[in-house]
Amino acid sequence: MPETKKQKLYNTVFNFTEKDFKNVWETLKVKSEYKEYKAALHALEKKAEDVAKELPAFTFEDFERLMFGNTGTKRNVSFFFQKVIADFTEKGSISTAKGYNDAFNCISRFANKSNLNFKDITVSFLEGFERFCINEENKSITTVSMYTRNLRAVFNKAIAEKVISHEVYPFGKNKYKIKTSSKVKKALTADEVKILFKGTPKTPEQEQAKAFWFFSYLCNGMNVKDIIELRCKDVDDEKISFVRAKTEKTTSEVKAIEVYLNDYSRKVIDEYGNKCQSPKDYVFPVLSKGMSSEVQRQKKLNFISFINDHFDKYAKDLGFKEKITTYWARHTFSTVAINKGMSIEFVGEALGHTDIKTTMNYFKGFEKDSKKKITDLLLDF
Repeated sequence: MPETKKQKLYNTVFNFTEKDFKNVWETLKVKSEYKEYKAALHALEKKAEDVAKELPAFTFEDFERLMFGNTGTKRNVSFFFQKVIADFTEKGSISTAKGYNDAFNCISRFANKSNLNFKDITVSFLEGFERFCINEENKSITTVSMYTRNLRAVFNKAIAEKVISHEVYPFGKNKYKIKTSSKVKKALTADEVKILFKGTPKTPEQEQAKAFWFFSYLCNGMNVKDIIELRCKDVDDEKISFVRAKTEKTTSEVKAIEVYLNDYSRKVIDEYGNKCQSPKDYVFPVLSKGMSSEVQRQKKLNFISFINDHFDKYAKDLGFKEKITTYWARHTFSTVAINKGMSIEFVGEALGHTDIKTTMNYFKGFEKDSKKKITDLLLDF
């Protein structure tokens, strides 16, 4: 298939009659009074060729930005934030887009303006922004980290597109270091899981919340968003095979996770699932074909809230003090599995992790009985 070529004409600072232009550009032996013009035109042509070669993928917008230096608004942090937000929105990553929007709004409040230039964001600016978030807006270190990571990604995009140089980059060694907070690991013990499993919910809503919480726990701690997005083609009588939505959008090497079903997880599908008519049908009736990304996002949030609210009431009736959410199911799976003898590598693969350090963030620690068992085994010759 032939390549489609588009053409666009640009004005220059030169103003020639047709005759003068031919004398400058087309005549082999140029008169002395035209030599300066010809050299300038050749320089302009070479610059255009060099700029076009620099672009990884040619667009007129990027060409004009680099060619003519019309980077007034393009050097604006707002421009690049909006560009990133639009990209994620187009991909259907509405929550990620919202995160970038929240970050930009907070940065704008601190700076007291929205037309920030990249060079305005220095190490001292970021240190002040961090204090502002914590002291003035009562935000957590986790939120500050998320906002500054988003800002760093915007800087990296602007550098990659050659809008700014790396010299203005305020992150890294001997510059601003993004703070990290020690995560509180929310995981239940095997005995606590047993209490919750054996308990009897008081309402149909609690029964459904319990079913989906344990479905998540028993399916390798599957994220509820991934449960909602399961298609009929992903499930057979023996197992579920799926790709995490999170890794599908953030990594180049996508690997399917296999989850083997037991009687309980099969019962949840039978009781709460759709009757599959097509391989592309959703397993559970939370989403439906034709929904926009924003509507899908809201449906997912509503369903997760439903599970969390009703499972919390169920757990409180059984004597649990903390609010046990779907977040706990994933951490509980990894912690209980490791305490029962599964290796970190096995659990990491089950969770879909590519780095053992990530898996360790899910592991709350060894239970007392596991530690005692290890001590006894040391003399078991």
